[in-house]
Amino acid sequence: MEAVIGIDIGGTFTKIGVVDREGNLFYENSIKTDKYDDPLSFVSALHEVIQSFLADTGKSLDIRGIGFGAPNGNYYSGTIEHAPNLAWKGIVPFADIVKSRFQLPVVLTNDANAAAIGEMVFGSAKDMKNFLMITLGTGLGSGLVVNGGLVYGHDGFAGELGHICVVEKGRQCGCGMQGCLETYVSATGIKRTVFDLLATETSPSIFRKISFSELDSRQIFLAANNGDPIAVKAFEITGEILGKSLAATVAHISPEAIFLFGGLALAGDWIFNPTKKAMEEYLLPVYRNKVKLLPSGLLHKNIAVLGAAALVWKELDD
Repeated sequence: MEAVIGIDIGGTFTKIGVVDREGNLFYENSIKTDKYDDPLSFVSALHEVIQSFLADTGKSLDIRGIGFGAPNGNYYSGTIEHAPNLAWKGIVPFADIVKSRFQLPVVLTNDANAAAIGEMVFGSAKDMKNFLMITLGTGLGSGLVVNGGLVYGHDGFAGELGHICVVEKGRQCGCGMQGCLETYVSATGIKRTVFDLLATETSPSIFRKISFSELDSRQIFLAANNGDPIAVKAFEITGEILGKSLAATVAHISPEAIFLFGGLALAGDWIFNPTKKAMEEYLLPVYRNKVKLLPSGLLHKNIAVLGAAALVWKELDD
């Protein structure tokens, strides 16, 4: 049976999956990314885990290639460049390292682009040629699909919407700039909004008994469901900032749909309703009520691994 390997490299964990052409994920594993100080030892660990599975499985698998979603992954060069949350600094010729160890075709892109391709191949964007994927995790990632192809730009790094400035001299971002979208719209961003509100408002809230390190976006969602005024207002602020930013992106690429994925997207109407309201308000009239705002069709699946695998299938088909 033909299959590919999809790998999602995160700052803490790297997730591994073996995926067939229909998107069936029949093997999953993970290793600690931050356990390895250099890419060579990391790739050796990946090789050991994957070879162990291939030796133990009773299936006859024809592995066609390996796809990676990685922070600051460059599709054109196969490099990981200056990734702030990885121990490997500078420009790492990652695809070349993997090829020399596995002797298989290797395709690499950033994690949000991989998610967009996963949505296009296995998710709800199968029949769409123009859409936008927004991943709402620790940060905010984005993948832009125009006329059926992912937009990489001239250097491989197009689509960094998480780092457009939405508040002049605003919150400090890990990228070194201030006021970036992801400092307001992400799991971390909404936490910061909650604590800003706690400092400026007197409303009673469960969060007055919770430290910043103990708080996560799911707790904010549960509190909103219970009518906590700080949680409700935090979602309203987050959705308004996201919707306004998406309206600007619509003016650039005129997508059929915008998909939200990640922990914050699991909040459902709490994030979708204020985002949609603000987006429609700030859209040019010619775009209004044309762009669908949807949850990812892979919201409850490992979209990062499926997207990395879909990257290989698409490359092979193309």
